[in-house]
This record gives sequence, C-alpha cells and structure tokens, in this order.
Amino acid sequence: MSFLRTAPWGAACVWMAASAIASPAPPAPPAPPDHLATPAVREAVRRAWASSPDIQAADAERRAAAARVNAAAQPVYNPTLSLEGENADVDRRTIGASLALDLGGKRRARTSEAEAALGASEAAYAIRRRNVASAWLKAWTGSLLATRQDELGRRRLDLMRRFDRLAAKRLAVGDIGAPERDLAALARGEAEIQQATLAGQEAAARASLAAVDATTGGSLPPLPAALPPSADTVIPRDAEDRPEMLEALAQQRRADAAIEVARSQRRPDPTVAFTGGRVRVGSRSDRVIGLSVSLPLPVLNTGRADLVAASAAADAVTANRRAVLLRSNAELARQRTSYAALRSAAEAFRASRASAFDERTALLEQLWQAGEIGTSDYLVQLKQSLDTALSGLALEAQAWQAWFDYLSASGHLTEWIDTSPKDVSP
Repeated sequence: MSFLRTAPWGAACVWMAASAIASPAPPAPPAPPDHLATPAVREAVRRAWASSPDIQAADAERRAAAARVNAAAQPVYNPTLSLEGENADVDRRTIGASLALDLGGKRRARTSEAEAALGASEAAYAIRRRNVASAWLKAWTGSLLATRQDELGRRRLDLMRRFDRLAAKRLAVGDIGAPERDLAALARGEAEIQQATLAGQEAAARASLAAVDATTGGSLPPLPAALPPSADTVIPRDAEDRPEMLEALAQQRRADAAIEVARSQRRPDPTVAFTGGRVRVGSRSDRVIGLSVSLPLPVLNTGRADLVAASAAADAVTANRRAVLLRSNAELARQRTSYAALRSAAEAFRASRASAFDERTALLEQLWQAGEIGTSDYLVQLKQSLDTALSGLALEAQAWQAWFDYLSASGHLTEWIDTSPKDVSP
C-alpha cells in the first residue's frame, strides 16, 4: 500500500525564466504523485548511497554489531585443564578439568544487549541513508535552479549590453541626453557584477552536490516543470515508525538489556572441577578421583554500582526518547507548514503576471524605443522585472527543498526512493 494519497498533477510548464507561464492544465486522472522519482533520479540517489563514506561507515558499524551478536552468543567460560605432579613422601600424579557454569544468565543477557545494539545500528544506518538522499536531492534541485538563475542572469546581461548599445546610438542622434546614456552604462556594469555573483552561486551549488556524490558528472536528471504535490498528498508515518524514533526505541532496548547484563554480573557462577590420577605411598599405589565445587563470594565487589549506573543510563535514554518524540512531532508540523506556505506562494507566482518575464521586457523596450517612458523608468521597471523573475526561481528552489524536508520529517523519503512506480498503488 502506498504511503502517498493520490493527487492530480498539471501538465508540464515551460521554464519560468524562458517564457510566460501558461495557464494550468486540467487535472490529470488520480495517480500517485511519484513521477519526480524517475528511474534516473532513483539511480542517481543509489549511486550517491553506494559512494557515500557516511553510509559505508554506517554499514561497517552495522556489520560489526552483527559480529558482536555472534560473539555474545558464545559461551561465557572456557574449560580449564590442569596437570599436577609431586615427588615426596607421597608421589602424586593427577590431571583435572574445571568449568565455570553460567547459572546467572550472563550469556543470555549479553546476547540480548548485542541484539539491541544491532537494532540501533540498523536504525542509524537507515537514518544515514535518508540524510544522504535528502542532501543529494536538495543539492540536485538547488544546482538545477541555480543554473536557471545563471541563464536568466546571462539574458539580463545581454539585455543590458544591447540597451547600452542602443543608448549610444540614440545619444549620437540626439534622442537622449548624456545622463541617460550614463545610466545605460551603469546598468550594464551592475549587470556584469550581478552575473558574477550568480555564477559563483551556481558553482557553490555544484560543489554542494559534489560533496554528497563525487561521481556526479556534468549531466543531471531534469527537474519536472510542475511543482511537487501538496502537503495533503503525504500521510506521515506514526511517530513510533519514524527513523529517529526507531533509533531511540532501539537505544531504549539496549539500555534495558544493559541493566540485565549488570544484574547477571552480580550473580556468582560456581566452578565445577573434576580430578583423577594416582597416588603412590611407599609400595602402595591407589587411584584417586576428586570432585570439587567453588563459588566466588561477592563481598569486595558486589556489582551494585554497575547496576545503579546502568539504571541511570537507562533513565537518560528514556528521557531522550521522549525528547526525540517531541522534536519529531514539532519538526513534522514545522516542515508541513513551511512547505505548504512555500508551495502556495510558488504556485501563485506561476499563475500571476509576475512570471511573464519575456512579454514584459519586450513591452518595456517598445515603450522606451517609442519614447513613451524615459531611460530611468525603463531601467527601474526592467530591474524590477528581472529581480522578480530571479526571486521566483529562488522561491521555487525553496519549495522543492521544503518538499524533501517534509518527506524526511514524515518518514517517507527513503521509501519514496526505494519504491518503484509499479510498487506504488493508488
């Protein structure tokens, strides 16, 4: 069963920075909103998982925890073999074997603690996978949208250069004065500075992606033109099933098992020894067989301090578990509210005239060429149009990243990557 409710997705929109946004298409038939996780995106995230040092470390810790389970399941004590010989008035030759018996449940307690530690390692591994997937997806969308901002910035620079050339020609024929010509030159210089900033931002976004996945090449899976689905399409997991809570529960079980380990250490285990041999006194030789049982006395160290420490550690883990629950619920509510607000704003921007960048810039140039607006008014309105388009791209990037944060907080991000479209049912 899918964790996502069905939600219609509109038809693909043209790039915001390239042309005016078309009116929304009619709703599509109900289908799970999983088309963002295309095979190319899934494969890219899996490559990031395979090459991530964090995940490799978590996997090694998980394998070590599994090996410790096998080690804990081994017997606590090994048998002891002893050989004795004595030449005196009595000649003695004996051989003996002794074995401490685990009657205090130490082996069982140690195994339980190791199994709980393995569960905690599995939960930590799942969290590492989710964090790497979230980091890659956010860096991916950030890189693509930074590239779109850089493209828009280059168009702005081309417009300012063209405007500067036109201003020079109009000055030559006396249509404008020297101050207006200077405004055009200043606008071109400012555009060149801003373009350098956008190029730096794109490089930083690419570096963020490379920090997550060093195997990422120059080509990236394309970003869907449509916005991600609404927050209502995601049914958050129950708190106990979210990755952080699963880890906290595993740590709780480990702490409880540690108490039982400390309790078992307080129970002394007897040692049984069997001895056999021959004793010669003068001309008489006799066989001897001996059986002994010894029991350590917990007098100097009763183990009570270790039990108190384990109990206190378990209390701390219990308190931490409650804190994790509070943080998880608060983070889920925050991410849902943040994503809903950003998506609503991005959707409203796409549907508004603010996104019609090409149409507006062409109209402004026509008005300036016709002399209906002055050079300063043209530059102010053009700058406002460009800034609005760039802000729209930034808003879209924030909406995508808030979507991935919301999937993470709801406990579905890794499942969203691992589940193929044919496994997702409406």
